[in-house]
Amino acid sequence: MPKLRHLAIVTLDPEKLAKFYTEVFAMEVLESTPGGGIFLTDGHITLALLPNRAEGKPNGINHIGFHIEDTDEIAGRIAEWNLSAPAERPAGRLYAETRITDPDGNNIDLSVHGFETAEPKADREKKTLEKIDG
Repeated sequence: MPKLRHLAIVTLDPEKLAKFYTEVFAMEVLESTPGGGIFLTDGHITLALLPNRAEGKPNGINHIGFHIEDTDEIAGRIAEWNLSAPAERPAGRLYAETRITDPDGNNIDLSVHGFETAEPKADREKKTLEKIDG
């Protein structure tokens, strides 16, 4: 069964929301992107806080992400709904390799390698320094 592992919220102030989720729910920062996005985790679910750049677009949920075992299997299932096949995501994405939409047009990220392999930025930086030093 595919596992829901990722939610994305569009917000006017990603830093403020990140502070809220880290202080209130003890979430950890995984990544801050050059574009202003901030990725948090509770150890199971990744929460992406994305800057709202579209004038007039409401803030709120932007997309969800499923950890799947086989993209082709999911592609076959969505074909039965006459929906587009999984589309490749841009290179350099932290998580999802492909994206689909549900019948209402909601974006769904798909990841075979998984969302839980992400680790806090500080942990990645520490590992990088250890490799350099050692």
